[in-house]
Amino acid sequence: MIVICGLGNPGTKYKGTRHNLGFAFIDAILKKYKFTIFKKDKSREIYKGQINKKKYYLVKPLTFVNLSGYPIAKFLNYYKIPKKNLIVVHDDLDLAVKKIKIKLGGGNGGHNGLLSIDENIGNAYYRYRLGIGRPVSKELVSQYVLEKFSKEEKMIIKKVIDFSAENINLLFKDKQLFLTKVNSLLHKTI
Repeated sequence: MIVICGLGNPGTKYKGTRHNLGFAFIDAILKKYKFTIFKKDKSREIYKGQINKKKYYLVKPLTFVNLSGYPIAKFLNYYKIPKKNLIVVHDDLDLAVKKIKIKLGGGNGGHNGLLSIDENIGNAYYRYRLGIGRPVSKELVSQYVLEKFSKEEKMIIKKVIDFSAENINLLFKDKQLFLTKVNSLLHKTI
């Protein structure tokens, strides 16, 4: 059983913002594959389905990015899902728009959503890092992550997310092949 958790902020006000790339990724998977709602409450939305005969859960914590850890921990603990089966999809200031990376463990890079998850379950889980670039000044980070993408950035991000969703079956099977394939598709179209 695989769990993909997308980080984001709930509500239409935040839709399309840099901090909501995790939610956008979950939405792309839901659009492409047949998933059904498994559980929904104030703290999370959970969907279940299969991709290539493998069982997946998709999780959207609804507690705002900075408090994502508790609903994720609650879900993993209740269903006794090992952390190695979790991948958290999030925006990353340290990567330029269009850049993607997968990482196991490590620091949170100042990302408060990852900090919350680390505090609740430790850091031995995979992260799918989607680049959003960095503002010119460190003081602008809080404002920057809540801004919407420019028209050009939006086009690039849509392709990153669509290509990632199309190749999701590779994400746990062969992470390097997944990255290579998504990057190859991006280079052909952008």
